[in-house]
Amino acid sequence: MTDLLSSGEERLQRLAAPEKDIASGTRTLVVGPYLTRRRRRSREGAVASHQTNPRPPEARLGEAVGLAGAIDLQVVGSVMVFLAALRPATYLGKGKVEELAGRLAAEDVGLVVMDCALTPGQQRNLEKAWGCKVIDRTGLILEIFGRRARTKEGALQVELAHLSYQKSRLVRSWTHLERQRGGFGFLGGPGETQIEADRRLIQERITRIERELETVTQTRALHRASRSKVPYPIVALVGYTNAGKSTLFNRLTQAGVLADNMLFATLDPTSRAVELPHGERVILSDTVGFISDLPTMLVAAFRATLEDVIQADVLLHVRDISGAETEAEAADVQAVLRDLGIDPYSGKRIIELWNKADLLPPEERERLALRVQRLPAGKRPVLTSAVTGEGLDTLTRLIEKHVVEGRSSFAIALDPSDGAGLHWLYEQAEVLDRWDAEERITVTVRVSPEREERLLQRFPEARRNAD
Repeated sequence: MTDLLSSGEERLQRLAAPEKDIASGTRTLVVGPYLTRRRRRSREGAVASHQTNPRPPEARLGEAVGLAGAIDLQVVGSVMVFLAALRPATYLGKGKVEELAGRLAAEDVGLVVMDCALTPGQQRNLEKAWGCKVIDRTGLILEIFGRRARTKEGALQVELAHLSYQKSRLVRSWTHLERQRGGFGFLGGPGETQIEADRRLIQERITRIERELETVTQTRALHRASRSKVPYPIVALVGYTNAGKSTLFNRLTQAGVLADNMLFATLDPTSRAVELPHGERVILSDTVGFISDLPTMLVAAFRATLEDVIQADVLLHVRDISGAETEAEAADVQAVLRDLGIDPYSGKRIIELWNKADLLPPEERERLALRVQRLPAGKRPVLTSAVTGEGLDTLTRLIEKHVVEGRSSFAIALDPSDGAGLHWLYEQAEVLDRWDAEERITVTVRVSPEREERLLQRFPEARRNAD
């Protein structure tokens, strides 16, 4: 029995682990199989155009190459394949499969990345036809996430997503799955097939992970609750992957978060305290980057990671304004925010940053600066560079404006000997002005709504200022 349990655990570890044979330096070909824009007739008889993704194929393929490079695969080439229709067996047409087989053999390619979602059968058939390993977009993103996650929560979420993915691909992954084990007890019978056993092991592990994640989520909720008692407003960075969020986070907090020029450099949420120009403190949270066509299982698995986004008082939407696809990337981020129940056009809660201004040609930067000035004051993005620090003073002032909106200010007269009262004000409120005289000290403070009652109890003669 012990041997059976240990062999089951070993098998589960193999199933749960990321693709071990996708090693750094593997010679890789990236294939972008994209449906062409075509005309189709609707039920009403009208003719409509159809395309699965609005981005240009060149941009989509470039992103797929970037994803492969994020785990140090040796990309020897990339190719776009335009399809009028998908083939059930191999996704691609028979002729294109044969054409690519010759290229793969000639260039000694060990891995093909298909920038699409393959069924288990399509994946298996392509591997047989090409004689090398094949992974789809979901498998590649899972591999990246598996290598990047550092916290317990991140590792559990990656494992959960990977197991859900592998559960439907057992036929591809194992050659022994048709074997049967003998039945237990006195009834005998055909027993449990290996594929059923592996699927059962996966489901049991998924259940255990979901329970562990519930505990982690509860712990994070307690941390948020303790922060709310301080309370510090939460400012969360959101944006497309590689938009410069982590570089901006490091610049504002002096933290050492990984901020490489690669897709999905950050997976685990990181939070630090930041002091704003007038002394107000906020919690700045760096979050996982968004991406187009993110696998559904990953959206669900990383929802806990995005809880800080849902709870945040202010969202900083960081855009790579130097990229050719900045508008499409912004639309993807807005779609994810809507899925999280957040209005992406809420000017009271969202500040848009046009980052990487240092990469723009001078004339383009000047054009964008003029464009910003022509926009209404409440909808103006901030042109920034997290590398050079350009625009960050404007950004922190704008964050402060959003955070303190709706707060009241009070004028308080103190006896010069009331050092404890003065200390309380500096600790619990935002001191805007102070005037010292021999007989009294006059302090103007701004305080959050939840602290007003405490302030008025401590200083009943405090005078509320007109807005």
